Amino acid sequence: METSVKVAVIATLGLYICVNLAMAEVEKIGVLSQCSWAGLYNFGDSNSDTGGISAAFEPVTSPYGMTFFKKPSGRLTDGRLLFDFLAEYIGLPYASAYLDTINTDYRHGANFATGGSTIRRQNETIFQNGISPFSLDIQAIQFTQFKARIVDLWIGHPHPAADASQLQRPDDFSKALFTIDIGQNDLSVAFRTLTKQQLRATIPNIIDEFASSVQQLYEQGARSFWIHNTGPVGCLPVATFYIRNPNPGYLDRNGCIRYQNEVAMEFNRQLKARLIRLRSELTKAAITYVDVYTAKYNLISNSKQYGFSDPLKICCGHHENDVHVFCGKYGIVNGTRVRGDACKNPAKYVSWDGVHMTEAANKWVANHALNGSLSDPPIPVTHACYKHL
Repeated sequence: METSVKVAVIATLGLYICVNLAMAEVEKIGVLSQCSWAGLYNFGDSNSDTGGISAAFEPVTSPYGMTFFKKPSGRLTDGRLLFDFLAEYIGLPYASAYLDTINTDYRHGANFATGGSTIRRQNETIFQNGISPFSLDIQAIQFTQFKARIVDLWIGHPHPAADASQLQRPDDFSKALFTIDIGQNDLSVAFRTLTKQQLRATIPNIIDEFASSVQQLYEQGARSFWIHNTGPVGCLPVATFYIRNPNPGYLDRNGCIRYQNEVAMEFNRQLKARLIRLRSELTKAAITYVDVYTAKYNLISNSKQYGFSDPLKICCGHHENDVHVFCGKYGIVNGTRVRGDACKNPAKYVSWDGVHMTEAANKWVANHALNGSLSDPPIPVTHACYKHL
């Protein structure tokens, strides 16, 4: 039997086994009631930031938010994020940004994510390359302080001016869902400063720091975790804009930078392995690993089939003659001042601004990731409180 035929047979057999295992898990889930989530707490970067970096630094401006909120909402897209669709899916309001102090409601959780955040602390400021000072460990520390102050207001020394009705009850933290979506910026920073070999050598340390933050949240009472892996960073248009005459094999069939996606997949492999270990270490935790990489790469690979345009073209911004004007900003192109405006129909685009997906793309990914078909264990987010099926 030829090698290609053997590979096809093995792949078909593997798919058959996976489908049958998934069906068996679905049957188990069918007899379980949905989790009754008391709140939603998120940690991450711009892929799930609902207004944190906008509150801390320069506010996000128009045309961001144009599709759903009809105005800037602090999100770095035209509408809702994957995280917003997750909140809708489990029946909770959109999570308020922890750093947004004006008229903020924390009864149903809080969002500690900020655009530009990394797992590891970076030795640069947000004014250099947009890297947030609120790394994952800092976000975990913020949650620890957040919880301590709430417990103090409810149980310890209630402040007469505090409105506890806008806060989660202390007993509800262990009944909340904790979501994490971070890692993309760790890789993008490394692509700028390290060789491929040096970058790979740093991944175990990054994963260890990720695990330490999960451990800290667990020690603060977190019990249900829904953790996204990182997406195909080599497919971000901002990474491919300036490529001219690449060497053979540098780009894959979709025009993505091959080695960057290979590094992302290695990061995801090590992340998944570490989360499996954490399940045995954090004995009371239900930890779900979610493969959003596969969902996003599938969308990019088959964008036209799913009703989208070229996935490497952006909706918002202006790119001409190797000059890129970022979405909503102004720049000089051929001696003329140009604004990075938005396209007329964002729903046809995968990429909003070269870094972030459009609301339509986020919704597509949500429809393929929240139902458990890409999760380990294969359970939907509505049932992520169950440690054992």
